[in-house]
Amino acid sequence: MTRLGRIASTTAFKLSAIYLSVFTAFAIVFAVAITYAADRFLNQQVNDAIASEFLDLSQEWNSGGAFGLVDAIEERIRRPGASLYMLTDINGRLVVGNVTSISSDLLSRAVREPTAVDYETPQGEQRVAMVQVVRLTGEMFLLVGRDMTERQRFEDVVRYALVAAAVLLLGLGIVSWFFVSRRVLKRVDSVAVTTRRIMSGDLSGRLEVTGSNDEFDRLAESLNAMLERIELLLGGLAEVTDNVAHDLKTPLTRIRNRIEAVLAEPADAERQRDVMQATIEDADQLITTFNALLTIARLEAGSGDGATERVDAAAVARDVAELYEPLAEEAGVALSVDAEDPTPIRGNRELLGQAIANLVDNAIKHGRSDTTDADARVAMTVRSENNDAVIAVRDNGPGIPAAERGRVVQRFVRLEKSRTTPGTGLGLSLVAAFARLGQGSLTLDDADPGLVATLRFPLDSGDG
Repeated sequence: MTRLGRIASTTAFKLSAIYLSVFTAFAIVFAVAITYAADRFLNQQVNDAIASEFLDLSQEWNSGGAFGLVDAIEERIRRPGASLYMLTDINGRLVVGNVTSISSDLLSRAVREPTAVDYETPQGEQRVAMVQVVRLTGEMFLLVGRDMTERQRFEDVVRYALVAAAVLLLGLGIVSWFFVSRRVLKRVDSVAVTTRRIMSGDLSGRLEVTGSNDEFDRLAESLNAMLERIELLLGGLAEVTDNVAHDLKTPLTRIRNRIEAVLAEPADAERQRDVMQATIEDADQLITTFNALLTIARLEAGSGDGATERVDAAAVARDVAELYEPLAEEAGVALSVDAEDPTPIRGNRELLGQAIANLVDNAIKHGRSDTTDADARVAMTVRSENNDAVIAVRDNGPGIPAAERGRVVQRFVRLEKSRTTPGTGLGLSLVAAFARLGQGSLTLDDADPGLVATLRFPLDSGDG
């Protein structure tokens, strides 16, 4: 496609052509309407002037007869102006007037309505006039009219002005279209270059934002935000893939090796039982991982499990604390809960319980510090704050470095490189997904010492 064809096929060209056509059509209609109205007005003025002249001259005829009429016409001829007069006898011979020659047929017909005719001046010029003829008693014809030459010149000027305006309008439209289309094409070409760069695998490409805050800038900002999200998701997908390969491959390899070892050994019921028990534990771990992944996927898709209802977060927190008391006691961790006042939120009770349980489980597993002699403690609080329900789980362990707090809520991310501690690395991901589903948030902060994980949800006022 040629450059001209490419330009003509652009939306900018089509819109400019439409706007120019519509504007030109309106301008033409407006000019025609103005010209028509002005023409009618001028014709009416001429007709009124001729009628007034006839009235005055008729009075002169009635009062002074032919001589009085001739004197009146001669006086009027001496006045400067465009008025025309002609008085002839029955044979068409001129008695008095400033019109030398006119159609004899016109005189014989005695035109009662103003009519446009050609006439000759005493100087021999051919001109156009609007005239009216009446037959007087005494076998005489009286012609009164107005010269239309100046009016024709005026109409010619108007027509010229309209043509010049149309040409100027067309020229300005083409020039404005050229600059507009050039600017639009430049932005579109920039988008095309960036998208090709992204499709080639460079996800860091971003659309140009000029700072003009126009439609292209707003579109570019939205697309850039989308590209950043896509880049983040793809980066997370790559990391998730690596972690899945490690976390799922290891138990599957253990299961295979155990079964292969048992098959290679002589039959031993006790040994087989132990292997089967360990295999079931690994299989349960795999099922737990997949269930967590499915739950996170449903939460991120905005579906969740079951319909939302009015849930007392304080009551759920007390239930979780009661459930984890034996585990905390076995781990040597002092677990406390401060959730006395009702704290209603809108959500799913089972998922809320699972989210709080994940925070408590993480605090018990990772909240113990091996570098201090302080007793391990996990404190859970539920309170209302600024129309929000705030659920906080605090420990006094080593905490999480500030640089890693945004990363640990991603799937399969575990700060323990050896991955010897039981877990899937999905607990905080599930909590963060549940928080987003409930229009809430999860924040991880320094407890000095330790870590405080805070869930924040809008309080349910109970309306509707």
